[in-house]
Amino acid sequence: MAAAGVAAAVTAALAGGAGSSTADPAPPTGTTTEARTTEVEIPGPERGGAAGSGHTHVPADGLDRPAPRLSAREAAADGEVTKVIDNGSTADRLDVVVIGDGYTAAELGQFHTDAKEKWAEVAAVEPYTTYQNLFNLWTVDAVSNESGVSGDPDQATVRDTALGSYFWCDDIERLLCIDETKVDSYVARAPEADLVIVLANSTKYGGAGYNEPSETLGYEGISTASAGNERSGQVAIHETGHSLGKLADEYFYPGYPDYEQYTGPEPGDSNTSTLTADRMAAERAKWHRWLGETSPDGGTVGTYEGGGYFVKGLYRPTDNSLMRVLGKPFNLPGIEAMIAGFYRHATVATAVTPTDGTLRSRHTAKVAVPRLAGVATTPLAIRWSLDGKELKRFEGRREVRVSELGLKLLDFKKHRLSVTVVDRTASVRDPEIAGKLRSSVVWTVRR
Repeated sequence: MAAAGVAAAVTAALAGGAGSSTADPAPPTGTTTEARTTEVEIPGPERGGAAGSGHTHVPADGLDRPAPRLSAREAAADGEVTKVIDNGSTADRLDVVVIGDGYTAAELGQFHTDAKEKWAEVAAVEPYTTYQNLFNLWTVDAVSNESGVSGDPDQATVRDTALGSYFWCDDIERLLCIDETKVDSYVARAPEADLVIVLANSTKYGGAGYNEPSETLGYEGISTASAGNERSGQVAIHETGHSLGKLADEYFYPGYPDYEQYTGPEPGDSNTSTLTADRMAAERAKWHRWLGETSPDGGTVGTYEGGGYFVKGLYRPTDNSLMRVLGKPFNLPGIEAMIAGFYRHATVATAVTPTDGTLRSRHTAKVAVPRLAGVATTPLAIRWSLDGKELKRFEGRREVRVSELGLKLLDFKKHRLSVTVVDRTASVRDPEIAGKLRSSVVWTVRR
């Protein structure tokens, strides 16, 4: 079927069931318009468990609506930035920025409550639970003229809001789109943003995944979700699987000819493959290190046919991970990929003692190391070295006095004191990823 035919078939399917919570997932539409567009992931139906319903292209700048007209009092509150969770500097932490839409000035307190509750939902899912101390959480207040968002409760409803959020995006009821330009104007007010979440002041089920990295502000992607819907938070977590974990969707589309059989090359993502378990093990490829292990989402890691939207020809690691079914955990390969994503932005060694000078005998080199929160977490290894030679007697310490280094009385040379913190988590088996789960701090010292 040609691309136009696929789009037409999908459009017809959506027209018959977009507003229904039991509608079957629809494959990527490939819909385009003349205006600047962006690709978003469509969330799965509210009931039925599907994590997504493919992708479509929507206007990047949302609907053509004027900016809210704020009073002087409302304008004073607009754009205020709050660091809700402070686990360290923006340079050393993964910074999540939450912005609300459809909250009036009088409702900003509710927005802050909603932001904390949604983040608590994210932090309850592994590996976020274990690594939650690597994250900072920021809120940016966006003041809307009207409470609620467009498309709620019905398609004809139009609200005057700061970010122009609207349901029924691309005529799909649960697809919650935003104006990216307006979102970025608020994101830019935060000191740093690695991941962005937009919360709509609504109880209606919905969301969207904008998973392309920002070219100007550097963040990994935008997830939209309804603040008052208990299922919408799962949509946001699924979307971080794409933006942070670089994971593919593990769901597929029975009944659509172009998605019955995959015949392309080996995918670049880490959680879909053309290889069966035997070939994967023999070739030591993809998730071969996890084959046969019991996964948190249930069952054993293997090669389950169906994934990346295709019914046959592509395999996924487990039957029902969060990348296929909302409410499920990430599977073992997915957890590994998420941890790799965390470490692209966060470090586990932060200098407390400044590194820009020379430390003398009276000084102490200090490093801050976050606590990993998981129940079965292997403690971070802290190792000290002088001029490249490990000082085993200091292992595990967070501070070392220069006077303890044993520098000779008449030694006036400068030396290199370093500390390296290594995450030895059993959740990572890929040596390439494991080699990146470390951070170092270096000081110049002399007697």
